[in-house]
Amino acid sequence: MDQAAIEDLFAAAPEIAPIRTRGMFGGHGVYAGEAMFGLVAYGELYLKVDDETRPAFEAAGARPFVYEAKGARSVMSYWTLPDAAQDDPDEAARFGRLALAAARRALAARRPRKAPKPRRTGVSP
Repeated sequence: MDQAAIEDLFAAAPEIAPIRTRGMFGGHGVYAGEAMFGLVAYGELYLKVDDETRPAFEAAGARPFVYEAKGARSVMSYWTLPDAAQDDPDEAARFGRLALAAARRALAARRPRKAPKPRRTGVSP
């Protein structure tokens, strides 16, 4: 799935645009601004989930992205776009919005907050 196909898929959610992709690990990350809300791997589109959005993806029959490395199985926080959303622009937009919200929460949690600069008090030298 290329960038144009992803843009078409989420055309009913203009707040996700502009979308850009970036190659990574044999696949592509799918970004809206700084937030990576999707992943294309093995020809499938996976969308970012978190504890808040996972139930919607599970209920729609989506599957997590799973890979094996060094004999260990890893389940990532990206799940397939549900089948029902593949041909329904409104459903695709709904799941795209959920994924973007999860990606933005993850991005905000990772960013360290800057400590305020100490205020100068006292007499100047």
